[in-house]
Amino acid sequence: MANDASDHSASLNRTAAPDQTAALDHAAASRVVYDHSADQFVQAVGTSVSEDFEAPFDQDVLAEFADTLAAKAPGAIIDVGCGPGRIARYLDERGLDCSGIDIAPKMIDAARFAHPHLTFEVAPLTNIPTDDGSLLGAVYWYSIITTPPADLATVWAELDRVLQPDGLVLIAFQAGDDDAVERPNAYGSDTHLTLYRHSVSAVIASLKDAGFERCEVHQRDQLLAHEDTPQAFVVAQRPA
Repeated sequence: MANDASDHSASLNRTAAPDQTAALDHAAASRVVYDHSADQFVQAVGTSVSEDFEAPFDQDVLAEFADTLAAKAPGAIIDVGCGPGRIARYLDERGLDCSGIDIAPKMIDAARFAHPHLTFEVAPLTNIPTDDGSLLGAVYWYSIITTPPADLATVWAELDRVLQPDGLVLIAFQAGDDDAVERPNAYGSDTHLTLYRHSVSAVIASLKDAGFERCEVHQRDQLLAHEDTPQAFVVAQRPA
């Protein structure tokens, strides 16, 4: 699914009557919605990190994470839920070996078109196409937005599988109290999508339950025009 920072495309959402809305599980709904809205998303958000959608605070967190990975390199990095490859491009420009995955094929098409020198594949968060222990790091830049809190354990289990010992992950998300925001006819797709404002403490607890350690949290209030929630950034490490 796209790295939909603070539901950037919310202005594209149009509400439908309930009988016009498809009933799908969260992964299938994400695929349909972000496939449908890929072109709109690229037009609204772009294909690279920008001040319109990443505040200086966010960019500082991302830069620090990139610098930490660079100090540990060589090693492969993955942008999970990459959308049009914005974070993959950012990490690549800093000399890191980064690829991306997304559940929506048209988002992957957009990423490949915008960044033809990088590798992007269609895959869900729960089935990353790489070998056990093969990755130095991973970024989930607003890509758990459609994952129910109860399903985070499955996402982190897959992350634990693919990260090497001492591997690092950066997770960005809209902070809340595990609130569910319903989007009937999300982005004009005739599909119902539920977005989650995850609890910071619950995300950390789920990471620790999955065996991750040294969880470092950065938080800020809503600052940008499109934001209506605080933003959270968690860095965690797989044990050696």
